Amino acid sequence: MKLFDRLTRCAKEQQQRIVLPEGTEPRTLTAADRIIADGIAKVILIGDPEEIFHLANDMKLSHIQEATIVNPCDEKVIDKYAPLYYELRKSKGITEEESRLMAANPLYLGCLMVKAGDADGQVAGAMNTTGNVLRAAFQVIKTQPGISVVSGACLMLLPEGLNYGTDGILVFADCAVVPEPTSAELAQIAVSAAQTARDIADIEPRVAILSFSTKGSARHERVNKVIEATRLAHELNPDLILDGELQSDAAIVPSVSNKKAPNSPLNGRANVLVFPSLEVGNITYKLVQRLGNVEAVGPILQGLAAPVNDLSRGCYPEDIYKTIIITCNQAIGLKKNK
Repeated sequence: MKLFDRLTRCAKEQQQRIVLPEGTEPRTLTAADRIIADGIAKVILIGDPEEIFHLANDMKLSHIQEATIVNPCDEKVIDKYAPLYYELRKSKGITEEESRLMAANPLYLGCLMVKAGDADGQVAGAMNTTGNVLRAAFQVIKTQPGISVVSGACLMLLPEGLNYGTDGILVFADCAVVPEPTSAELAQIAVSAAQTARDIADIEPRVAILSFSTKGSARHERVNKVIEATRLAHELNPDLILDGELQSDAAIVPSVSNKKAPNSPLNGRANVLVFPSLEVGNITYKLVQRLGNVEAVGPILQGLAAPVNDLSRGCYPEDIYKTIIITCNQAIGLKKNK
């Protein structure tokens, strides 16, 4: 079964409540209508109800009326969620009046709904920058226990004939968020990427933390960072099949692993590749995508206590549709792991 067929089936079987803060954005409405029609998730749209229904009527969307509509200007809504924001941020000097303003901001309101247990995940970014989407998630939802960093993973779906990873799937991280991770952050990215591999790719993670060195073949402070990250990742999750520092060929090619890292538990069969910096991860996933005719899914945000995913402002309704499906599966996985 293809990846998205499986993810869609899982989402349908365990319907999640997904909040879309950009409820008056046409591409978002198109995707939401299809999600509802296909029975994939319970959709919550944030926006002026009159505007949403007017747009839906103009666009001939027949299922939007089945969504839950939350008006961010409704005083009852603000009364409900502003106190939660105040409790979360009062130590930072936020006032009650400022909390009311933030609760009326759709990005923050959506996250507050997730934090309060009134939604299971959020998808945004068709109209907002990545920074704004992440800022709301950091402040309200925060990160998982033991994790202090949010990162971005890409699922690389290899064409037939490229027998790397597991069933032609590789997980790359971080490809989107942390420019120069410390050893501790790199370890957390590795653990988060392993969770993404389980929850989204449905594969048992075999994690390689990559470097330009394999098991001491080079000496450099950047190599030392990866060695320390590997040690810390083992401490965070002792049961995880993980190794580093490894060059990419030693991570995914058994014959190379036998020569360069004969004692590696990965045996050249890694399916999760963790890059030492965002620069390397972002460049690599885009090159592999274009030169190898590989489908890249993501970046998928990972490490948050509840799923929030960011869209490109140039996205299409299909991208939003698929991101909602991914977010549903992340929510299902997080609940399973609690």
